[in-house]
Amino acid sequence: MRAPAGTRHRRLAVPHEPPTPPPRKEAPLKIGIIGAGQIGGTLTRRLTALGHQVSVANSRGPQTLTDLAEETGATPVTSSEAARGNDLVIIAIPEGRVPELPADLFAETPDDIVVVETGNYYPRERDGRIGPIEEGMPESRWVESRLGRPVIKAFNNIHARDLMEAGKPAGSPDRIALPVAGDDDAAKRMVLHLIDELGFDGVDAGGLDESWRQQPATPVYATNLDAAGVRRALAEASPERPAEFRAEM
Repeated sequence: MRAPAGTRHRRLAVPHEPPTPPPRKEAPLKIGIIGAGQIGGTLTRRLTALGHQVSVANSRGPQTLTDLAEETGATPVTSSEAARGNDLVIIAIPEGRVPELPADLFAETPDDIVVVETGNYYPRERDGRIGPIEEGMPESRWVESRLGRPVIKAFNNIHARDLMEAGKPAGSPDRIALPVAGDDDAAKRMVLHLIDELGFDGVDAGGLDESWRQQPATPVYATNLDAAGVRRALAEASPERPAEFRAEM
């Protein structure tokens, strides 16, 4: 989750030292991350520390990612390169900038690539008005329509600092849980497994049409609940978008 300035969810600084990961038990994934801000940068740090092969892109070009690459061992690339040759691609950019991605972003990728969308719609502070979302379309369903590929919704309801620091081993008391919504069960299983590696419990939040249950201002948003709490919060969510998260009153 990356809340813009002016909302009640303040942005938190991300430390540069991830927790020491456990030894890997499986082959590393090849992961492309588009976006190197709060969530994208944190996932780059965490996933490289876990032994995954990460390539990372931003809107300003690979030459601006030298420091992050030297820190983590990730490979700086263009957005199009991040979408090619990987097992999983994470889109971690502001919702309003999704239309700026190359129209042929996934032209050279297989149909079964897993695409994860981490964004949130902040119309007043950052993204401007996005008509279909204002009219009730779930945020990630809109992103999916722009990308032309099925997406999995994850990592949108947690602060970057907690994503960096708050992971715990499986079975730990009060382990934070993260909801994961999407229509492809195999893709969801991959993301749920990755979340467990990162030190969190993953909760299957249903299909992508149910992903509104984890959007801003819902009971699960920015609350760091355990798995039981996440399931309860998802069930209690209302589809009505609060006024402060709409483009206009």
